[in-house]
Amino acid sequence: MIGEQGERVIHKNEVLNDPSAEFIATQFFPDAKLSVVENFLHRTGSSEAIVAIDETGKRTSRSWDELRQRVASLAGALQNLGVVAGDRVVAWLPNAIEVVETMLASASIGAVFSSCSPDFGAQGVLDRFSQITPKVLVATDSYIYGGKKFDCLERLAIVRKGLPSLNATLLVSANDSPLMGDLIWFEAFLKSGAKSPVVPRRFGFDHPWYVLYSSGTTGVPKCIVHRTGGVLLQHLKEHQLHCDIKTDDRVLYFTTTGWMMWNWLVSVLASGATAVLYDGSPSFPTMNRLFDLVDQENLTLLGTSAKFIDSARKSEIDPVNSHSLRSLRTICSTGSPLAPEGFGWVYEKVSKSVHLASISGGTDLCACFVGGDPASIVYAGEIQRPCLGMDTDVVDDQARSLKKSFDIAGELVCRSPFPSMPLGFWGDGTPGLPDPKSPGPKFRAAYFERFPGMWSHGDFASWSSHGGMTIHGRSDTTLNPGGVRIGTAEIYRAVEQHPDVFESMVFGQNFDNDVRIVLAVRLQPHISLSAPLVADIKLRIRNACTPRHVPAVVVSVADLPRTRSNKLVELAVADAVNGRPVRNIEAIANPEAIDAIVAALQ
Repeated sequence: MIGEQGERVIHKNEVLNDPSAEFIATQFFPDAKLSVVENFLHRTGSSEAIVAIDETGKRTSRSWDELRQRVASLAGALQNLGVVAGDRVVAWLPNAIEVVETMLASASIGAVFSSCSPDFGAQGVLDRFSQITPKVLVATDSYIYGGKKFDCLERLAIVRKGLPSLNATLLVSANDSPLMGDLIWFEAFLKSGAKSPVVPRRFGFDHPWYVLYSSGTTGVPKCIVHRTGGVLLQHLKEHQLHCDIKTDDRVLYFTTTGWMMWNWLVSVLASGATAVLYDGSPSFPTMNRLFDLVDQENLTLLGTSAKFIDSARKSEIDPVNSHSLRSLRTICSTGSPLAPEGFGWVYEKVSKSVHLASISGGTDLCACFVGGDPASIVYAGEIQRPCLGMDTDVVDDQARSLKKSFDIAGELVCRSPFPSMPLGFWGDGTPGLPDPKSPGPKFRAAYFERFPGMWSHGDFASWSSHGGMTIHGRSDTTLNPGGVRIGTAEIYRAVEQHPDVFESMVFGQNFDNDVRIVLAVRLQPHISLSAPLVADIKLRIRNACTPRHVPAVVVSVADLPRTRSNKLVELAVADAVNGRPVRNIEAIANPEAIDAIVAALQ
């Protein structure tokens, strides 16, 4: 392990012939104690710490002083309820201030926090929360998305019944209707702790802070337990050094409470910046919604996804001429690879001077392996740099570095331990919280089985001659026709430049003792799939890539399946079309789209 002076000590329980043992057992600052609440709320005064805006335009804010007082009261109320360090407090809420208050109040007393968004079905919520046996649930009665209101009370009843460990359920609501059963109003509960506010306590560097979840499209989601100090350090580094976030900056990342970018966003408080939360559709009532918020809230950093940028590029919006955007210094993009055309659109249609930082990491580390560099050139299609302090590399099948083999794709790895390596998976080898010195077999298999002695992240990537990196997609969805590995991102970049294609999905199907490439396209309105259109799409792929990239089959569908955080689920589709079970369908927002693709191939 690495001590406060940087020394490395091998734990006695490490097996010397295990090349991954030292990596897994490494600890940073094992004697340090800290409070994330002290770090988040070190500012005082009446300026805004958090702003929350919903789709209807309703705006709520908390000053630094208000937020500190409310967190202390809520922590007192949780403590009076019997919540102690190590207990779990969970939130099933839209992206609102109450989620942040609940997280900080939990951290004040050492409770472990977890959240997911209210668009999850009851079974999806239970697949996650039931594994960690929470003591308190904070829930909503409804949410709004795409101009529609969705009621949550029926699902909430199912969730509560499936969580017998609960001592209390707090309800966040804008309604004044009477409470049902033993639900407790969130505001009343918070005020009940005002007479016994809690001063934030300090816990060990490796004290558990968050439980995040794998996407869960191939089984019950893994419960990834994250350590306090490691995640905080990573976020401070990424915010201040990679994204140039300063005191008094105003930051919005479009996210739900079920995606790790929510955790990343709220950590901007530790840099003295204002966190701006938006809950709703990024394209309602128009694709300009996020750019409207830039001007309305004087945002300095806008975070979004490659999918949003691509959709905006295909729309008619022209933010550089329709908006001021004078406050905006940085745009971040993550969730999937950002194509070169996306870079071009941002610099042509949004701002010629903005720093466009494509970043990539994951739920597994609640941070990034590669990210932006505000002091260097941005090259279209590339992520600028490995993140500071991360021994990021790309290797071939024999674990040989490809750092000098530009544009040759391989597996993204990290060769050295990093502070936000998770403590482990909940219930993996031992009941409940993992032992950080000896995580269970599922944890080892997930990250260290492929390349012993280094973290294998599951991304297919390549180095560039500029010292940057291109992500070609997830390595578990790479295509293998004729034994040659092909990244899906390469095909997407070619297909989605076609004016008739709105979006697409590519996957492999076992066929005649080989793998054939299948392309499913969602076409623009009033366009139908014809033989000339198929031929044109294939020609574009051939010209942009190679003949091996050309799909054997092209089908048209009305919709493409995606997770509730809007990520396309190629792996789930590949499982379905190849006759393998797709478990945990609840993690997919529109599972009927999978059936439609399977039917189109029959």
